[in-house]
Amino acid sequence: MEKPQTLITDNKRLDGRSPEEMRPLKIIAGYLEKADGSAYAECGSTKVVAAVYGPRDVHPKHDSEADKAIVRCKYDMASFSVDGERKRPGPDRRSVEISKVCSGALESVIMTHRFPKTAIDVFVEIIQADASTRVTGLTAASVALADAGIPMTDLISACSFGKVYGTLNGEPVETVVVDLDKAEDNWGLADVAFAYAPNLGQISLLQMDGRITREEFSSGMSYGINMCKQLYELQKATLKKKYE
Repeated sequence: MEKPQTLITDNKRLDGRSPEEMRPLKIIAGYLEKADGSAYAECGSTKVVAAVYGPRDVHPKHDSEADKAIVRCKYDMASFSVDGERKRPGPDRRSVEISKVCSGALESVIMTHRFPKTAIDVFVEIIQADASTRVTGLTAASVALADAGIPMTDLISACSFGKVYGTLNGEPVETVVVDLDKAEDNWGLADVAFAYAPNLGQISLLQMDGRITREEFSSGMSYGINMCKQLYELQKATLKKKYE
């Protein structure tokens, strides 16, 4: 992919969206038959499958916690999920790091104290990548946990926001946008992964690359919280639809 001359022109991004507009989103609950709970999510061209197993026995047993369940999230990108050169199969440094932060984000809303000495395993597989993969995976994983009947204090809704370069009335500008696509993720000036529990008003994940001012960050957070609230309504509607 060649670097574009501009990522946003007169408040229109390369795909026609406005700065605060997210890509089309689709979520399906109960996507896999064999899992205890599962979900499929599409955000633009990013496609994710999440599966949940447990609570179940911990192996090896010395990894268990006497007073709560342990939450183990494994994030992985399929080798065919990216354009061009295929991704090398198996875990890499990036996927290990994302797995760890996703485990923490999900554990923050799971009532782990109700299942001592057990494990809740969450698998997030990216089958097509077009940026914002970890946040789409978290959104799907939260629905999969609910589909599995895991007690939670809230759902996790997650999105990305960042800063891109462009022009306004012919003059160069830097603009904050929500829900980054691949070009914006590759060539943007900053990107933030953001996960939120809307009912609790609790931030469960916040990671940033690049530079952004306090005012730009505040604007991005406003966009992000608004998007997470929209995601939350879609997550609830998806679960209600399955169990109607």
